[in-house]
Amino acid sequence: MDIARLIASRDPDQIVTCTAGATVRQAVQLLAEKRIGALPVLSGGHVAGIFSERDVLYRLAEEGAECLDRQVGEVMTSPPLTIVPEATFIEALELMTLRRIRHLPVMRGGAMAGFISIGDIVKARIDEISAEAEHMRQYIQTA
Repeated sequence: MDIARLIASRDPDQIVTCTAGATVRQAVQLLAEKRIGALPVLSGGHVAGIFSERDVLYRLAEEGAECLDRQVGEVMTSPPLTIVPEATFIEALELMTLRRIRHLPVMRGGAMAGFISIGDIVKARIDEISAEAEHMRQYIQTA
């Protein structure tokens, strides 16, 4: 399966984002409120980076609580690694594993078409495998 099918039913306007000018404190509040692990960071309408729980932890370890008043653009992971909708699950998983990341913006023609997590891919792959197993059970029962 490809990433396009994974994001097909999702509205890109519903992706939770923040701006590079937001404070780390504001972004952390948004992560907690939405119970998510990362945000695409927008600057000038483009994805400038990714702000994740790891970014917060690394900065807290280095700077302490003062980092909460810094701008997200100063602490985010940039430039963001991205993927295209035509990529397969395996390609996305390989990229995530190789670069030790858990979130990817899905880009189509310079615009963000989706935002996926490794959990999204694992769940979709489990659903695929379950459907294949069910088809095999049905085939065996009717053979």
